[in-house]
Amino acid sequence: MKQVRCAIYTRKSSEEGLEQGFNSLHAQREACAAYVLSQASEGWTLLPDVYDDGGLSGGTLERPALQRLLGEVGAGKIDIIVIYKVDRLTRSLLDFAKLVEALDKAGTSFVSITQSFNTTTSMGRLTLNMLLSFAQFEREVTAERIRDKVAASKAKGMWMGGTPPLGYRPNGRSLTVVPEHAALIRDIYARYARLGNVRLLADELVAEGITTPKRKSAAGRGYGGGTFSRGQIYAILRSPIYVGDIPHRGKVHPGQHSAILERPAWEAVQRQLDGHVKGGRRARAAAASPLAGRIVDGSGAPLLASHANKPDRANPAGPKRRYRYYVTKALQTGDLADRALGMRLPAAEVEQFAAGELARLFADPLALADQARLELAPSDLAPLIATAKRLAAQAVSAPDAALIRFIEQVRVHDARIELDVTTAALAGAFTLPLALDAPPVLTLASDVRLTRTGRAIRLVHTNGAPAAAINQPDLGLIRLASKARQWWGVIAAGVTDPSTLAAQEKVSVSYLGRVLRLAFLSPAVIEAVLEGNLRAGVDGTALLATHAIALSWREQEQALVADGS
Repeated sequence: MKQVRCAIYTRKSSEEGLEQGFNSLHAQREACAAYVLSQASEGWTLLPDVYDDGGLSGGTLERPALQRLLGEVGAGKIDIIVIYKVDRLTRSLLDFAKLVEALDKAGTSFVSITQSFNTTTSMGRLTLNMLLSFAQFEREVTAERIRDKVAASKAKGMWMGGTPPLGYRPNGRSLTVVPEHAALIRDIYARYARLGNVRLLADELVAEGITTPKRKSAAGRGYGGGTFSRGQIYAILRSPIYVGDIPHRGKVHPGQHSAILERPAWEAVQRQLDGHVKGGRRARAAAASPLAGRIVDGSGAPLLASHANKPDRANPAGPKRRYRYYVTKALQTGDLADRALGMRLPAAEVEQFAAGELARLFADPLALADQARLELAPSDLAPLIATAKRLAAQAVSAPDAALIRFIEQVRVHDARIELDVTTAALAGAFTLPLALDAPPVLTLASDVRLTRTGRAIRLVHTNGAPAAAINQPDLGLIRLASKARQWWGVIAAGVTDPSTLAAQEKVSVSYLGRVLRLAFLSPAVIEAVLEGNLRAGVDGTALLATHAIALSWREQEQALVADGS
C-alpha cells in the first residue's frame, strides 16, 4: 500500500489563551490527528513536524508556519495537508487561488475534517470556492466600512495614516511640520518656478548632491537617502498637502495641519504644470529611446539617450546602421576625466531586458495584484488573468509602448538592475482601484552583471547568456560557419589546396585558415549558433581570434554556449 504523508496545519487569530497548557491549537491538532489515524487503512501517515500559527490573521499568507509548510510541499515531502476548517488555512479567495495553484503544482491536496472538503475532487473545489466567496464578501464589507470611515475622517481634514509626505511627521490624526525638510520642499518649488521643467530640476538636484532625507517608518524601518526621481518630484509639486489640504479620491478638503507653502506660490506651480500637460508632446520618432529620462546608474546619475551610425558588420558595403545607447551624462558631455568609469549601454538590449521583466510580472497576475495592492473581488479574477495575458504579449510585441506606460525608473547597478513599475499605471490597465496602503511603485530587481567589451557594456546573466530574453541568432556568424563547412569539404575532397582556394575566394591564406577552424565546432556549439544561445560577446570576430576555439568539444561548449557548465 502506498504511504500518504500527512501534515497538520493549525491557526488561531488572537493570542488570547495561547499561554494555557491546552489551547485551541492543541484541540485542532488532536482532532486532525484522530482523523488521520481513522484513514490508516488508506495508507495515511502523520508526519511529526508541527505547523502552528498562533495569534495570526487568516487574511494574509505571510505566516511563519504556513510558509514553512509550503516550503515542504514544494520540496515534495507532503501529500495531504489536514486542517480543522478551511478558514484556518485562509480567509481570502485570492490567497486561496494562489494556494490551490501551488498545491496542484506539487501534487498535494488538503482536507478539512469538519467540512468534508477535499481539493482532489471537482465538487470539493466548487464547494470551497462558494464558501470562500462568502468569507471574501465578509472581508469586503468590512473594507467598505473602513473606506467610508476614512472618507468621513478625511473630509474633516484628518490624516489617516500611511507614509507621511516629505516635510511632515505624523502627530496622531494630524501632521506636524519638520522644519529642515520643509525648507527642502520650499527650495524644490522655488527651483521649479525658476526652471519650469521637472527633468532639469531632477538633474540640478543630482548635480548638487541633494538627496531625499533619511527617515524612519512607524515600524522603525529606515528609508530615503537616494536621489529624487522625476516621479517623486512631480508628486511633491502636485501635492495639496503642502498648502494645508487633505486629498481623497479626487476631492480636496481643508486639513487640520499647518501649511508649508503659501497658496499663491503653490497655485502658480500648478498652472506651470498644467500648461505643460495641455501643450502636449510631439509624437515620438520611430527610433526614439523609450527609457530616455527614466534610466540612471547606481549612483542615480542619469544615462542620456545617444546614437551612432556605423557600418553594418553583416554587410560592411551596405548603408550604415544606427546603433542606440544609454550613456553616462558626464561621458556624453566630456566632463568625465576617466572615460573608463563611464557607462555605455546598448539601448535595444536594456529595453528588451526591461520589457522581458514586465512580461514576467504580468505572467503571474495573482502575485501582481497582491504586490500592487489592487482591490480585487471574486468577479475580477477572470478579467484580471485575461488582461495580464494580453499585457504580457504586448510587452514583447510593442515594448516601447509598454515601457513608456509602466516604467517609472530603471537603475543600473554593477551586479543588478532595478525597475520601478508604477502601481497607478497597473491599476489603470486592469481598471481596478488601489488599496489605501498601496505602494507608489513595484520594484523588480534582477541579478544581472555588466560585462565590458571595449567601451560598451553588455547585460549578462550569471550563466553567461545575454540578459535580454530574446534569442537572436548572429546571421554573420551563421554565414561564416556555413562557409567554413563548404571550404573544408572542398579541401578534404582533394579538389584543391588551401593556397589555391584562398586565391579563388580572394582572401588571404591566414584568413582562410582561421575560418576553417569553425568547421570543427562541436554539434552543440553549432546548435547554439543557430538558436542564438551563445555567451555574450561570442560572435564571428571573437571566434576568428587566435586560440579562440579549443580542440576539445567539451571545452568549446563550456566556453561558448550560454548554459554550458
